[in-house]
Amino acid sequence: MDTLAPDLATMVRTPLHDSHVAQMREIGQVIQMPAGTMLQTAGQASDKFFYVLSGKVEAIDPRTGGRYGKAYLGATQFFGEISFLSGSQAMLGARCHDACEILVVDRVPMLDLMNRVPELSDIVITVLAARRRRLLESGEAALTLIGAEQDRNIRQIAAFAGRNHIPVRSLTLGEHEAEALANTCDINAGKPAVIFGKDDVMTDPTPAKIARALGLDMAVNDSRVFDVLIVGGGPAGVAAGVYAGTEGLSALVVEDLAIGGQAGTSSRIENYMGFPTGISGADLVWRGEVQAMKFGTRFAVPRRVRALERREDGVFCATLDDGAEVCAKSVVVATGVQYRRLPIDRLEDFEGAGVYYAATDVEARYCRDTDVIVVGGGNSAGQAAMYLSRTARHVHVLVRGPSLAASMSDYLLSRLKADPAITIHYQSEIAALHGEAFLEQVTVRHKADGSDQVIDAKAAFIMVGAAPNTGWLSDLVALDAKGFVMTGQAVDKSTPYETSHHGIFAVGDVRAGSVKRVASAVGEGSVVISKVWEVVNA
Repeated sequence: MDTLAPDLATMVRTPLHDSHVAQMREIGQVIQMPAGTMLQTAGQASDKFFYVLSGKVEAIDPRTGGRYGKAYLGATQFFGEISFLSGSQAMLGARCHDACEILVVDRVPMLDLMNRVPELSDIVITVLAARRRRLLESGEAALTLIGAEQDRNIRQIAAFAGRNHIPVRSLTLGEHEAEALANTCDINAGKPAVIFGKDDVMTDPTPAKIARALGLDMAVNDSRVFDVLIVGGGPAGVAAGVYAGTEGLSALVVEDLAIGGQAGTSSRIENYMGFPTGISGADLVWRGEVQAMKFGTRFAVPRRVRALERREDGVFCATLDDGAEVCAKSVVVATGVQYRRLPIDRLEDFEGAGVYYAATDVEARYCRDTDVIVVGGGNSAGQAAMYLSRTARHVHVLVRGPSLAASMSDYLLSRLKADPAITIHYQSEIAALHGEAFLEQVTVRHKADGSDQVIDAKAAFIMVGAAPNTGWLSDLVALDAKGFVMTGQAVDKSTPYETSHHGIFAVGDVRAGSVKRVASAVGEGSVVISKVWEVVNA
């Protein structure tokens, strides 16, 4: 049994078909390896597929250098996890326990074979994705975070990792394991830290540094001209990435925070077709990301596009936040919208230290046994309130207007009203935030009677407003009065998603007149690629 994916024991009893192995032999090579040979080390690029013909292979825990799990991979099994699809850094190492015969296939020809043989692809991707889930759920990851409860920078890294499905192990300052690790790494046991593997301590860690260390932005260093640059990794952008890959277009998706966009901040989406019990926004879009990577689409995270220009030869070039440049024959704008920052004193002081713009399991950890404030009247705010009510002492929903009937789905509003752990305050807003290093109290002003109420709350979630992220477009396309990208008939184009500038398209929430729903964004991202293909192949 494959202990890296025990939940697949009943799903994947049958190994790869003999015909699959025969096709892999045609593009790979069989290598005899003595016992103790390292197939792969953690932190190394996942650029090869290892299929065991004979012998036993053991996964290696980078924290200990010893075997991960209790069993081995034997003949007819293969080593790897989802990082193989992107070519990013491996989360685990692998070693021959005894003499092995291994069929080794390079990543690019293996992905091409998987595209041509869907039955092979189904088995491989199912196992690789399950192994990533196993790492996420086990708490035995190569990346260790110490002190997130006391350091906002570590919290930001934890949020980045959680929303990008990066396995992490989180330790509290002062606990025995954290102190032991500090001694091993010769660092101050009383200070927060980020450690990769056994003793690789990251200096001044940030989400960007974590991404570089794990190879999540490798495509930015690719000097080729892509067929399409997709700016924004929300539902629309990822859907465009999936369909670009299926159409044979070389595509790069650039996202400045986490794959999933604003949808990734939603703890539960119940009105998306095919998921009757609901699914988190992050999980929904992650499935799309895996699909896109399977077809060759590349992702770069966290990277922000600062400016866009069109060269004389017609190629579009985007300048990123660190000065790097990526170029493509066409551009799909899928940057969506972002929640507005409220004009509240000390708001910046508490961002990441009690004030949040997402309600996922990462943020929910900091809400246990305290009152929580949720500001907003849309579905995202309602979903956040329902989710946080599981761990918070009480959830206070602040709504600017006198009703939620026009802004929130009826099924969600009914649940909020029926939940004793949730109170809806109409015509109310945050008047002040209080605390030292972290948020401790919130003053709520009830405008109906002019009264103020001080609530002992260590977390406030702001989910109000919709500001489009379009400043980076450098005046290349027409925007409406609110900054949304105009497309289709609004700019005399027969194609509904093309902007005023030929070769630049806009989909999802950033597009003027779009329906602000996940399903709509996915549909637009899927459909637009047919027009992109026409531009690229004109």
